[in-house]
Amino acid sequence: MKYKVVIGLEVHCELETNSKVFSGGRNEYSLEPNSNLNPIDLAFPGIMPVPNKKAVDYALKVAMALNCNNPDEIIFDRKNYFYPDLPKGYQITQVTKPMGKNGYVILNALDEPKKVEIHQLHLEEDTASLDHYAGYSLIDYNRSGIPLIEVVTEPCMNSAEEALGFLEELRNIIVYCGVSEAASDKGQMRCDVNVSLMKPDATELGTKVEIKNINSFNNVKEAIEYEIKRQSEMLDNNEKIIMETRRYSDEDFQTYSMREKVEAVDYKYFIEPNIHPVKINQEYLDNIKKTLPVLPYERREKYLAGGLSKYDANVLVKDKGVSDYFEKLISLGCDIKKAANWVTTRVLSYVNKEANKISDIYLKPELLWEIIQMHEAGKISTPQARDLFFDCLEQEKEPQVIVKEKGISQITDDSEIRDAVKEVLTEQSESVLKYKEGNERILDFFVGQVMKKTKGKANPSVASSILKEEIAKGGQ
Repeated sequence: MKYKVVIGLEVHCELETNSKVFSGGRNEYSLEPNSNLNPIDLAFPGIMPVPNKKAVDYALKVAMALNCNNPDEIIFDRKNYFYPDLPKGYQITQVTKPMGKNGYVILNALDEPKKVEIHQLHLEEDTASLDHYAGYSLIDYNRSGIPLIEVVTEPCMNSAEEALGFLEELRNIIVYCGVSEAASDKGQMRCDVNVSLMKPDATELGTKVEIKNINSFNNVKEAIEYEIKRQSEMLDNNEKIIMETRRYSDEDFQTYSMREKVEAVDYKYFIEPNIHPVKINQEYLDNIKKTLPVLPYERREKYLAGGLSKYDANVLVKDKGVSDYFEKLISLGCDIKKAANWVTTRVLSYVNKEANKISDIYLKPELLWEIIQMHEAGKISTPQARDLFFDCLEQEKEPQVIVKEKGISQITDDSEIRDAVKEVLTEQSESVLKYKEGNERILDFFVGQVMKKTKGKANPSVASSILKEEIAKGGQ
C-alpha cells in the first residue's frame, strides 16, 4: 500500500556571537578539545547565567525573517534531563515565550510552491559533544554554552525533497541575516527529523519516529527515504510502529533504534529562576527589524520579475556571496540577463574549479563589468572576451592592462573583413554551392573560417552580414 508521508523538522543552528549565550566564554570554532571553557558552562557551584544580548537580537532577527510573531518579554526555561554532555543536568532553553511563533516559509524552488509552517523558534544553549570509541567516550566542552536557535516546523512536509528544500531555504535565510555561517561540516547546523506514515484516507497522524542529530542535508534525505521504506514495510506486515528515537548511520545508510521517545512533559520544564524575565517594547523590535536584509526569496522574486528563468534565479540566490556579486554587477548597469549569463556560466564554473567561494577570486564585479562593456561596444569579440576573462583571473591583472599588453582588438573595418570573406568563399566553393542549395547552417562554418583568418579579431555579426552579401552577389 502507498502511504501518506508526514515530516516535521527540528533544526538547530549555532549563532556567531563573540561569547557564549550565558557566559563570557569564547564562542569560536576550534579543533583543539576543551580549549574554550568557562565555569558557567561547566556548571561550577554558584554559577549565575547572564543572557547574551546579541544572541537574543540574532534569534529575534531570524524569527522575523521566518514571518514569526515575536514575544512581549524574554523568558528562559529549564529543560531537565541527564546526559553526559549536559554538565548542569538541565538545559536553559525556551518554552513559555519563544523568540518566534506561528511563522512560515514559502518554498518556490520546488516544482510546486510549498508553504512550510513554523511552530516556533527558540534560543537555547548548546550541549558539549561526545566522541565515542570502542571502550570509552571522550567529552569536549568547547560547544557547551554556544548560542543555539532551534526552528521547529509543523508536521507539514510530505517528501524528502520538500524537507531538503526547506533546509536549504532556512540555511540561506540564516546566512543572509548574517547571524551564522550555518556550516554543517563545523557542526553549526544539525537536524532532528520526525517521520510518520498514515493511510491516504486516515484523519489522524501515524506514530511519530524521530531520527536524531543528522549533520548533513544529504544524510537527512537518505534517512527520510530509508525510514519511509522501513515503516511502509512494517505497516504492510501489520507490525506496530512504536514512538522512538533512532539514529542514522552514513556507513550503511540505515536508521537504528536508540531509545523509546521521551515526551516533553517528562522534561519537567519550569521558568529559569536565575534569569529574570525582561519586558521588550515595539521600538526594540522595530530596531531589529530595520537590520533585516533583502532575503533570498525576495531576491528570487526580483530576478524572476527581471526575466530570468526559475533555474537561474534559484542558482543565483542559493549562495549569498554569489547573489551579492550578481547584485553589484547589475547595480553597475549591466543588463540582468547578460549578468546572469556571465555569473551562472563562466564565473561559477571558475569558482567551482579554482576557489572556495566567489569572494576569493580576483575578478570583482567592477572588473567583469569592464569586460562586458568592451564586448558590448564591439571593441573585443566574444572569444576575446572569454579569453580576457580567464587572463584576468589567472594573471590577476585588470582588463585594460591585458588588452594593452596583448594588443587585443576587434576588426570592425568592412574592407578588411570583406577581403577575408572573399578568400574563404574562394577556398570553400563547394560549400558555397551547398549553402545556395538551402543548407544555411554552413554560414556558421564560413564565419568560423573568417575568424580563423583574422585570428579571432573580426566582428562575427559583421562577418556574417558580409558573407551573405558576397554570396548573394555570386561570390566564389
